[in-house]
Amino acid sequence: MTAEAAVWTLADPRAGTAAQALGIAERLGVPFRTVPLAWGGMAGLPWPWPSLGGLTPAARAAFRPPWPRLVISAGRRAAPVARWLGRRGARLVHCMRPGFGAAEFDLLVLGRHDRPKEAANILPILGACHRMSPARLEVARRDWVALADLTAPRIALLVGGPVRAEGMDPTRAAAIGAEVAGFAGSVLATASRRTGGAATEALAASLAGVPHRLHRWGDAGPNPYAGFLAWADAVVVSGDSVSMLSEALATTVPVFIADPGGLGLRHLRLHGGLIAAGQAKMLAAAPTPFDRPRLDEAARVAAEIRTRGWL
Repeated sequence: MTAEAAVWTLADPRAGTAAQALGIAERLGVPFRTVPLAWGGMAGLPWPWPSLGGLTPAARAAFRPPWPRLVISAGRRAAPVARWLGRRGARLVHCMRPGFGAAEFDLLVLGRHDRPKEAANILPILGACHRMSPARLEVARRDWVALADLTAPRIALLVGGPVRAEGMDPTRAAAIGAEVAGFAGSVLATASRRTGGAATEALAASLAGVPHRLHRWGDAGPNPYAGFLAWADAVVVSGDSVSMLSEALATTVPVFIADPGGLGLRHLRLHGGLIAAGQAKMLAAAPTPFDRPRLDEAARVAAEIRTRGWL
């Protein structure tokens, strides 16, 4: 927003990471400045001290006074940048583990599935912060009203994929799609960059016998992702994506976790935590409905910032 804002949000070039910081800033209800981060060749190195050294020269040029009172950041690479601003008087709120200098942050927002230790500056949350606010879902419901014509129950199917691999196993993608198609009136499906082309086409084939909309990664035109969530009667999410699981929980409908296979302990802890909190069930429990409250951890973090008087 304004260049003179007292709140700066450091926006990592990775959309999912940036969304964690932006989601908190948007819940504060005050003007904030978004500072885009662009990483240079030194960004991959560990930076144990406060520094702008990982940024490109053009990105560094955006750092000029007046300095902010509050900085919100996310991701390991942004941590030394935030600490550099902290040395200039800013309060620091950071999502995800910072790598170095944890004690320099006024508030660290960490997922419970990462097993954070207890400390005065650590706020454990379920899942991750994001930008899928109730207000955004309300707008999406108006913008995508045509989805109301699809047969109920409308099941949003959010498919991710492994972080460091060549896409989801097409057989597994097809199996998830077929299971959802078996109880859906219609399916609102979206594939991510990590899903891969082969798995996306296998998913498409599995949905052929039921009314559906499938948004492939890279499709032209407006992205219906928020509209799918806004119009869903239930949401099924592949369990590899912390971001998509967290965004699904911004709704008030049942959320079911589909096992894509090959998940590590971190993701399994997340699933267990969500199930224990009554926020989700595994796909095997579908389509039996269950009640759950909306989960908005970004709003909870914003409330903590206001309570501590940092605005």
